[in-house]
Amino acid sequence: ELPGKYNLFQNYPNPFNPVTKIRFQISRLSDSKLRVYDINGRLIAELVDQKLSAGTYEVNFDGSSFSSGVYFYSLVTDQITLTRKMILVK
Repeated sequence: ELPGKYNLFQNYPNPFNPVTKIRFQISRLSDSKLRVYDINGRLIAELVDQKLSAGTYEVNFDGSSFSSGVYFYSLVTDQITLTRKMILVK
């Protein structure tokens, strides 16, 4: 079943230590980027950077090399940008 819209789900678990799962849905073929930013807006990780077909995807983010705090993850496609917040607790 193909998703009818773009969606970026809340990461699980949240708060996390040190690994969390990020799920997102793409409704049609799109250049897609999934990026993680620190609280100051600096890019710290690019988890996905490729053309993706319509579907649901899940990516692991390993925060073991980062300090505790609030981070943001953002899904950027040809059509939309979605952002959510996650918390790393060590």
